[in-house]
Amino acid sequence: MKEVENILKIFQEAKVAINEGNTSNLRALSDHTNNTASRTHDPDNIAVAVIIYALSKILERENYQTYPGWKKFYKNTLVYLDKIINELQNKKEATATLKLMRGEIENISGKLRGYIRDVFRKAEINKASKIYEHGISLEKTAKLLGITMFELASYAGQKQENYELEPNEKNLKQRIKFIEDIFK
Repeated sequence: MKEVENILKIFQEAKVAINEGNTSNLRALSDHTNNTASRTHDPDNIAVAVIIYALSKILERENYQTYPGWKKFYKNTLVYLDKIINELQNKKEATATLKLMRGEIENISGKLRGYIRDVFRKAEINKASKIYEHGISLEKTAKLLGITMFELASYAGQKQENYELEPNEKNLKQRIKFIEDIFK
């Protein structure tokens, strides 16, 4: 795990944000981690970015709190955050706990399970897109996040500005006049 102090700070701040219900702080923490992941290509930083972002998306959907399994999910999330923070503070490897946390979160029963899995998948694609925007190749980014290049390319393509492919008539007339003037 690279940049242990940074990841420790991220998880400490994430725990505060979760307790306060501040999802915008969680997204900001995820973006910060994503920038680090773009520089270091560290799978642990990427996992942290995905987990924190997914948690922000899950927590902002208040209707999830009405589903069976929510209380267990929330409690387990806080337990894993504490465990990761403790491991990092004691200079222990937290990669295994990150994987356990992710697995535990995805193994909730009922409808909530499907919703959370979907959020995590979308979080992976979103974070991959952000890494790709930092100049990492499509193939490398897809491999780092365990998604297909097609998923990444489709998502990144949706985010691109929609340029007008066909010029409007006025614009076309101006271009033609400009070209005519060149050849006079």
